[in-house]
Amino acid sequence: MTEPEAGAPARKVRVLVVDDHPLFRYGLCTVLAAEPTVEVVGEAATGRDAVSAASAYQPDVVVMDLHLPDIDGIEATREIVGVRPSTGVVVLTMFNDSESVFAAMRAGARGYLLKGSGQEEIIRAVHAVGRGEAIFGPDIATRVLGYFNSAPVASDPVFPELTSREREVLGLIADGRSNAAIASILSLSPKTVRNHVSSIFTKLHVADRAQAIVRARKAGLGENPTDRRS
Repeated sequence: MTEPEAGAPARKVRVLVVDDHPLFRYGLCTVLAAEPTVEVVGEAATGRDAVSAASAYQPDVVVMDLHLPDIDGIEATREIVGVRPSTGVVVLTMFNDSESVFAAMRAGARGYLLKGSGQEEIIRAVHAVGRGEAIFGPDIATRVLGYFNSAPVASDPVFPELTSREREVLGLIADGRSNAAIASILSLSPKTVRNHVSSIFTKLHVADRAQAIVRARKAGLGENPTDRRS
């Protein structure tokens, strides 16, 4: 947004409201329209309508719900930002899980608030995103900061439900090793190996060694030509 000339009235933030619940959408439009610095230029009840309305009305900010008919708010955000990078999207939703938060951010959203946020908080977010800033509700901000402050990892492990030792054992199973060979390679007792194998079968919901091998190899484990000490 450009700075207004001296003495000229500040340009209103043009807002498109997207939500599939008519009463909530009406209430949100009413709140925003009552703010002198905000102009509600349109509203939409579906993801496809949101994309069309953003193209037609060219808003500065879209206040976007995630749960929508046809395409969801994530995809609608991606399409809107892809065509109009200057349009900022503020997600306003009931979903506070990490998957939804980071999916919205990857799609291009610059704000994320939970339904139940106060009127002042929503208006403040609209203005901030309209200025090109990013803003998150307190709970969401804590989640985002916690993610980026956590120790980095090289990649997500395959079968995260398994312990690191169980993944080692599974890799050797997928490599065709017997329990005796696994015990020798990992310097474990045969009983410990049997316990690990039983735990692996339970956690992966497989009935036998053959099924475990199939799952492990599909995930890229096993068939390692190096270090074959059987």
